[in-house]
Amino acid sequence: MADYMHVSTATELREQAVELARTAVRDRLAAGAQIVGPVTSVFWHAGEFGTAEEWQLLLKTTAERYPELEKHLVDNHPWKNPEVCATPIVAGTDAYLQWVQAYTSAE
Repeated sequence: MADYMHVSTATELREQAVELARTAVRDRLAAGAQIVGPVTSVFWHAGEFGTAEEWQLLLKTTAERYPELEKHLVDNHPWKNPEVCATPIVAGTDAYLQWVQAYTSAE
């Protein structure tokens, strides 16, 4: 089942997360996306400790489509070095996984 993945990133503004989600799903790099926020992030950046409100973007894709999705997120993200992380889906219903496969397949 590690052929399926949840991918996450975060943005400063809700509109940025919506646009990344919209274009990734439109281009079938992800079958769907959810935007959660605002969330509070606590982090180190450029040698400084900080906190900020961010919008978390969660996408569903396949391992096969992940490299293209990662490139899309990095290329279109407003930050120079965005967090892009992928977690394998180790279990899921057959219908859900078939949905992910169907909507990430090139037409």
